[in-house]
Amino acid sequence: MKAIATEALIEPDATAEVEVPKARKTLGSRLLAAGLINEAQLDLALREQRRSGQLLGEVLIELGFVSAEVITQTVASEAHTEVVDVRNAVIDEDVLGLVTYETAKRFKLIPIEFQDGLLTAAIADAFDVVAIDYLERETGYAINVVTAPESHILEAVARHYARGRSIEDTIDLIMHQGSMPDEEEASSESPLVRLVDQLIALGIKKGATDIHVEPDEKIVRVRMRIDGVLRQQVLIPKAIQPSLAARIKLLANLDITEKRIPQDGRIRFLFGQNKVDLRVSTLPINSGESIVLRILDQTSVNLSMPSLGFSDADTSLVESMVQRPYGMILVTGPTGSGKTTTLYTALGLINAEDRSVFTLEDPIEYSLGKIRQTQVKAEIGMDFASGLRALLRQDPDVILIGEIRDVETAQLAARAALTGHLVLSTLHTNDAVGVIPRLIDMGVDRYMLPPALSAILAQRLVRRICDKCKTEVTNSSELIDKLDLGAHFSAVPQLFHGEGCEECSYSGFQGRQVIYEILSIDESFHAPIIRGASGAEIKELAKATGMTSMFLDGIGKARSGSTTLEEVMRVVR
Repeated sequence: MKAIATEALIEPDATAEVEVPKARKTLGSRLLAAGLINEAQLDLALREQRRSGQLLGEVLIELGFVSAEVITQTVASEAHTEVVDVRNAVIDEDVLGLVTYETAKRFKLIPIEFQDGLLTAAIADAFDVVAIDYLERETGYAINVVTAPESHILEAVARHYARGRSIEDTIDLIMHQGSMPDEEEASSESPLVRLVDQLIALGIKKGATDIHVEPDEKIVRVRMRIDGVLRQQVLIPKAIQPSLAARIKLLANLDITEKRIPQDGRIRFLFGQNKVDLRVSTLPINSGESIVLRILDQTSVNLSMPSLGFSDADTSLVESMVQRPYGMILVTGPTGSGKTTTLYTALGLINAEDRSVFTLEDPIEYSLGKIRQTQVKAEIGMDFASGLRALLRQDPDVILIGEIRDVETAQLAARAALTGHLVLSTLHTNDAVGVIPRLIDMGVDRYMLPPALSAILAQRLVRRICDKCKTEVTNSSELIDKLDLGAHFSAVPQLFHGEGCEECSYSGFQGRQVIYEILSIDESFHAPIIRGASGAEIKELAKATGMTSMFLDGIGKARSGSTTLEEVMRVVR
């Protein structure tokens, strides 16, 4: 058996002539104190260690007294390091490239993540200062040490440093096997498994929100929605399609034999140290099964309002609104406009220690600490309306409803806002003013809206100019005339655009931000809403009370150099 190379394993019992620092107990003493082994087992292991010359840790494992995982956890506890699962981790090729295969194998370590100049590496021996020092000198970066069983690390090193790491090489390897893997092989450790891992990892690395696997008559296209735009990434031979679909469905716990009806599932994917959730949807089409994987990035719910694109003044406004004891705050916009992210970010401003916070979602996209979340299941009668009725009996202070879709939900939400609850939800309208006639059309009484509604936020997402290739526009006046925007500029402004570089995949953009408008409902709106004022009249009233339109907010962001006028026009008009 291969050694579990850990300093705590190397040290023999205190009876041997080895000086042991008082700050750290021997491995045998720690296992004994934790009740993981008894004195008789330790005595037997020490005798076998002296006879064979092996490490105490590997003797204990061979005798069956403890597992490698227990040894690793004990050492990690002593070294104050985190234990990670490297067997299922998908590690970016750029991170692997920071450490040579020879170094990884020699010191029994593997790099798993690189962020902000800090390289996280899983090392079998968390106390191996020689390995850590060597790694720092080889890479030039500070090292964050985590640990894993040696056998797991060696397995990961062999798998990740194997030939054919690129997607194209993996596809070639599958094609050169001579026969396509069947559905059973889709669950084994094979190039097909690596191909699916690589596709998902590529999507996460590029910041995609969706991965589209699109079968055609002669080819399978893989496109990814990056910054709101679909971009083709990989072409896969048609012969691989059935096995590729089977592997994805297997990961999502779907029926791999059922190809006639749509299916929905979820995948929990380990990328470096991060666990990423993916929502999977399959749809039968004439050339196979179309599969879309929605990447649910948990980090997006830990953002701040300014990082989303909100001004400091509007951030303060939103924060004051979510601190109110009651009322309804609605976020509106088309699908894919970032409504959920904005709602969750606003929810993060609420102190869940002092208030009872519930959500009704379809589906639950992110797990939120200290918040009770409920999945809507319409097929068993658990829709938004019935869920909301049940939830109101749970003594809530704050309720987040994933979406207001029907009359009953709209009416219940309005009544909840009137009876001492803060309600947050989403609606599909083109602008903030459009929410009012939409709710009336859905059956909410006019007299209920003014006291129930606190604020309406309408938003879209525009792409940010890439910082690496950002340059000044030389023909600003011509561009303004071309877009017919002269009325919005009293003088020719300084505008920017992205020329395109490797960092942004030559698109000129990287990341997105919101452009938005906030309609704050005060007493001046009460009489117009109740008497049925037109949308145009309410819009003029909104402007008079200080609302900046979404279009003008976009123009302002173009002026500030964070996006382009063309991008604003693409999204708003």
